[in-house]
Amino acid sequence: MASLPKDAFEPAQVDKSEKERIAAPALTFTQDAMRRLRQNKAAIISFWILVVIAVLAFGSFFWSPADPNHQNLTYSYLPPKWGNLNIPGLNGWNNGVDVYKANGIKDGVYFLIGTDGFGRDMLSRLLAGTRVSLIIAIIATFFDLSIGVVYGIISGWRGGRTDIVMQRVIEIISSVPNLVVVILMLLVFKPGLTSIILAIALSGWVTMARLVRAQTLQLKDQEYVLAARTLGESSVKIALKHLVPNLSSTIIIQTMFTIPSAIFFEAFLSYIGIGIPSPQASLGTLLSDAQQNLQTQPYMLVFPAIVIVLLMLAFNLLGDGLRDAFDPRSSH
Repeated sequence: MASLPKDAFEPAQVDKSEKERIAAPALTFTQDAMRRLRQNKAAIISFWILVVIAVLAFGSFFWSPADPNHQNLTYSYLPPKWGNLNIPGLNGWNNGVDVYKANGIKDGVYFLIGTDGFGRDMLSRLLAGTRVSLIIAIIATFFDLSIGVVYGIISGWRGGRTDIVMQRVIEIISSVPNLVVVILMLLVFKPGLTSIILAIALSGWVTMARLVRAQTLQLKDQEYVLAARTLGESSVKIALKHLVPNLSSTIIIQTMFTIPSAIFFEAFLSYIGIGIPSPQASLGTLLSDAQQNLQTQPYMLVFPAIVIVLLMLAFNLLGDGLRDAFDPRSSH
């Protein structure tokens, strides 16, 4: 029988710097999730696109190329023109005609994405409309967090009859279409931001409440929650210290999918004429106005459509990235 050499069981001689190099750093759950998110290029690009859009939209509160509601029929239906740059589609020409020259527009006067039939600057209206859509998104997020999360935690934590009653309430709310809720709001309020906000407040939080309830039912039987209850911690403190941190991934991911739904909801309502009223700009009203002049003034549709597509794609891609980052198993 061959014998093993004497140094076979000696510890390996590894340089101290080598030990530090190969040792993995200790990361918290959030740090590890952010590391995975940064590796998702689509999600990071989407994040920065949203940042740029939000800065431009809310920055127009303080600086705007023009008053978005100011009318000047002299500038009616001017196509996009970027200064003296002779870029096709952005040089002030439409159907082979220099519209600026034909209308006697002074040199140095141009509109980056054109004007509408009332001579209103489309860029200013696009920024104002995007701001309205983002405000709707912020409001939807607020109701998701303030009503949906609290409702779901209470329903899942209390269980029993309380849970049964609360879930029947959710089923009743879910059975009424959002469009019907908005129409009912119009019987009390004028068309506008108020009716849309109330419609979201009444039904927009239901999905969040259901997801949070399902997660709470799982978490409340975990050992650390049982230990906290044994030590006499109050239900509110347990929810804040143990449930909410462990629900954070579900809350963040659902919020990122709620936002584009709210933006599309507002755009749809404004498009069919029961959302934001004219002359106030929103992405829906811009699309509705552009649809009437699609054949002769296609630029009026192109730019609002690009913005709403960017918003929808960016929020959904960022939501997908957050889901994969917080729950790596979902990517397999």
